[in-house]
Amino acid sequence: MEITLKGKTALVCGSSAGIGKETAQQFASAGARVVLLARNQDKLNAVLETLDTSHGQSHHTLVADFSQPEQLGDVVNAFAKANPIHILINNTGGPPAGWLLDASVDALQAGFTQHIKCNQILAQACVPHMKEAGYGRIINVISTSVKAPIDFLGVSNVIRGAVANWAKTLSNELGPYGITVNNVLPGFTATERLDAIIKGKAQRANHSEEEASNIMKTYVPARRFAQPEEVANAITFLASDKASYINGINLPVDGGRTKSL
Repeated sequence: MEITLKGKTALVCGSSAGIGKETAQQFASAGARVVLLARNQDKLNAVLETLDTSHGQSHHTLVADFSQPEQLGDVVNAFAKANPIHILINNTGGPPAGWLLDASVDALQAGFTQHIKCNQILAQACVPHMKEAGYGRIINVISTSVKAPIDFLGVSNVIRGAVANWAKTLSNELGPYGITVNNVLPGFTATERLDAIIKGKAQRANHSEEEASNIMKTYVPARRFAQPEEVANAITFLASDKASYINGINLPVDGGRTKSL
């Protein structure tokens, strides 16, 4: 099955590293024009140089900080007015680890701003052009905590669940226009975020980081962590016309770790 994204413009958030970077690279290889978005211009420039241009497309970067939704809106709206976007990948780092009861109200508000508010701003910027094109994909990279909350990720569990329900509601509203909205739920994936989680687990259990990592791998039937490109494979499929009748779902990419169906 050949997946092509030729003629499509994709905005990939959090694309300076990890899953976002791998997704941007796969999209470019499939023929898409890719717009990289993150807060560090130097890192974005480094990724930009790796993107495939063999299909005649050009790629772009946008710099914005998800802790500043107004700034994000200004940057993306200015670009989208002249450059219709067909594919939106909502992907940004999760809230800091910790027990929910210990979290401040400000921490909850920060997570809501970074994820729900920013996702809403991005959707409102992109959807009008998607409707005109009769084609759109909104894919949210969230977490398996949508299905089963993860210990010591209290704020993240709350916010990720809110994103999932935001997406499901939007999928019902946008389905008649040829626009799908889906969530990809990565399990343990070899990124900087996982490194931080392993470090925290090791400190709390008085283990080495290697011991903590090995213990976490036993939770996964595949007995290993995912590579970012394995999550990007699922995202690329959902972004294509091959997934045109898949809408409003949560897709775990977790090696079988999640216990529920």
